[in-house]
Amino acid sequence: MTVFKTFLKILKNNLATIILYTVILVVFAGFNMQTNENSISFNAVKPDILIINNDKEAGLTKGFIDYIKENSNTPKVDITSEEKILDALFYNDVDYIIYIPEGFSNDLVNGTLKELEVKKSNNFNAAYAEMIVNRYLTVANNYRFTSLDEEEIAKDVAKALESETNVEINTKLDTDGLARAAFYYNFSSYSIMACLIYIICMVLSVFNNERIRKRTIISSTDYKKHNRLLLLSNLTYATVVWLVYVLLSFFLIGDIMFTSNGILLIINSLFNLITVTTLAFLLGTLVSNKDAINGVMNVVALGSSFLCGVFVPQSYLPDFVLNIGKVLPTYYYVTSNEKIALLEKINLDTLSPVLINMGVLVAFSITFIVITNIVSNKKRKIG
Repeated sequence: MTVFKTFLKILKNNLATIILYTVILVVFAGFNMQTNENSISFNAVKPDILIINNDKEAGLTKGFIDYIKENSNTPKVDITSEEKILDALFYNDVDYIIYIPEGFSNDLVNGTLKELEVKKSNNFNAAYAEMIVNRYLTVANNYRFTSLDEEEIAKDVAKALESETNVEINTKLDTDGLARAAFYYNFSSYSIMACLIYIICMVLSVFNNERIRKRTIISSTDYKKHNRLLLLSNLTYATVVWLVYVLLSFFLIGDIMFTSNGILLIINSLFNLITVTTLAFLLGTLVSNKDAINGVMNVVALGSSFLCGVFVPQSYLPDFVLNIGKVLPTYYYVTSNEKIALLEKINLDTLSPVLINMGVLVAFSITFIVITNIVSNKKRKIG
């Protein structure tokens, strides 16, 4: 009971720190959700394509030019000299330049067309423009066997290109909602880790005070029992913090948290909580200097977050960074969150990667507890 009362007293003195990291989580989660809502809609942007035609504008050449103009913007560029054309490309006044050679239509019908001469910028619009050009050329090449009349082929190609394919999305997942939920729980790992490491290390620094430590050593309390009492107090505090963050997720994210995927995210965060608590307990046993606690907290919490994909999605991180992150428990927690957010069917096969990662977190927790007992026992003997 004395241990728990002391823990509550220290916790009360550092309540502002817990509130600070909770506010940080809420602000970033809210910002992320606002960003996602603004990015749900997609509007296709037509590229600026300039056509330099050296062939007669008839047949397939005319069809090609009409198709390009229909699917792009025609920029107003001075084409009196090549220098001015290249200047327009350099200053991004045009994304893609097509040089149609003499005899283009005839070569296309006969299948003897060489690669078109083009000049392009390095932006996305240029890549999109290239797709438009390749689409027409591919369809025209397929239809050149259907008729001997070039005009007839041009009409068939135009008709084929007018058809659109209806895409039916069969997934029932709320991908946007799950993405927000995964981000929230990823980022919460930083807030929870910072709160737990700071508070638990502060608590243990008090119990590791030389005078208090000596009184504990000469008492009849076994060091393992003493550690269990401290760990139980820490787990109680950690559970309260976790429950607050879970309740916040229901408030910030909404109904998606009532789904199977949402429940899995909560369960995964519980495994992470246990791991972080045991890690904080180990660090508190190793670090007795109160002045060093803040530095240790920042190094561990921020380092894990940057290396394991908390702040930046793992898909954006270089391989060498992820390889370093694999030695940290946060990597397996974040990986599970990303997998859970994509689960459409939940069964043993689809859950196996998540269950394996949870097992890894349990292994980390056991390792931290064992090392804590070893370090604590050695300090007891030294004392």
